[in-house]
Amino acid sequence: MSGGEQARILGQWGEEQVAKRLRREGWTIVARNFRCRMGELDIVAKNDQFLTFVEVKLRKNDQFGSACEAVTPSKRRKLRAAAQFYLMSHPTKLQPRFDVAEVYAPLGVRTEKPDIYYIENAF
Repeated sequence: MSGGEQARILGQWGEEQVAKRLRREGWTIVARNFRCRMGELDIVAKNDQFLTFVEVKLRKNDQFGSACEAVTPSKRRKLRAAAQFYLMSHPTKLQPRFDVAEVYAPLGVRTEKPDIYYIENAF
């Protein structure tokens, strides 16, 4: 298995961990890996008040900085553009919001209980 393929599998696993947590907290997952020419939205979830665009960042540890630091101003612009595109094709009365979920999994997909730090209204 190539390094890129391993990274993709690990990323999908991390997104699933976050999706499970959101469901436990009463959120409905309305889209995963929504792609358009502007970029990709990892998770789109809703509750009674918000339509949330969740960017998931997974790391084995924070040795080289926190996972949320990877959500750079350039990445934020791409996420906003992708979210605008999503909202044009999926109108809603819910308040849009951008969250970031940091997933720390020291053993990769073999991590039984990854640490998830969820940042609401991250930007």
